[in-house]
Amino acid sequence: MNISYDYYRVFYYVAKYGSISHAAKFLLNNQPNLTRTIKNLESQLGCPLFSRTNRGMKLTIEGEKLYSHVRIAFEHIEAAEAEITNSTNLASGTVFVAASEVALRCLLLPVLKKYRMLYPKIKLRISNYSTPQAMCAINEGVADFAVITTPTSVSASLVQTNIKHIHETAICPPDFTALIGKKVSLADFKNYPLISLGSDTKSFEFYSEFFSSYGLVYRPDIEAFTADQILPMVEANLGIGFVPREFIHPSDNVRIVELIEKIPSRSICLIKRKYQPLSVAAKELERMILSLSA
Repeated sequence: MNISYDYYRVFYYVAKYGSISHAAKFLLNNQPNLTRTIKNLESQLGCPLFSRTNRGMKLTIEGEKLYSHVRIAFEHIEAAEAEITNSTNLASGTVFVAASEVALRCLLLPVLKKYRMLYPKIKLRISNYSTPQAMCAINEGVADFAVITTPTSVSASLVQTNIKHIHETAICPPDFTALIGKKVSLADFKNYPLISLGSDTKSFEFYSEFFSSYGLVYRPDIEAFTADQILPMVEANLGIGFVPREFIHPSDNVRIVELIEKIPSRSICLIKRKYQPLSVAAKELERMILSLSA
């Protein structure tokens, strides 16, 4: 049975308002047209959908059954229309960003603060992801875009824009006196415990390749769940870690280890789907982030 969408639209609003005249005003139509549409729908379905009373249009048992399904469909349509309308301006909406902890602390926080001041009615959803998790979120359409650190593995359907270089350094507790106040080699770390992000992260991959380039094996003794955990673990005398210089404050009870080998710089980058249009709200946040690119 092929029944026009317009028939169900008229049925929905007549049932919703319980009145053909009210539905006609909402639909910018006239009562005879709506009455004719309802009669055609009843004819095609082979049953009455309304009983006409002095108080208006009352649904029959069959009408109640039909309305229970049609109502869900049209409420979804109305919600989608409202969402699209909201997404075309900066007065409301939601922006989803998948961000690594390093990107959040070294780049995003001041941008998000300014964005909230400019557009207070737009909701921000910032998910703390590792780089591989963020890539999955983008590929699955969960996030509008990702702001993460390299190295990355970008497929042909994604586009990557590097924004800012970050420089990481080795840190150790004050008790590791043999490593402090002089230049040391990576090989000197073999007698000390290492702290790292998990083996499923790009940071682990980055340092594995860094150590390997000097003929060494990167074999951490402790794995942290987030980058934020590394510095307090070093403060607790648990080992040596690698963190961005922006993470370190004068009050932190750690020491920077001066390495002979130069740690390669990494980049904070923005990744998005190549052919997926962004809402106006997401596009504005993207613009503000990209304006920081060197």
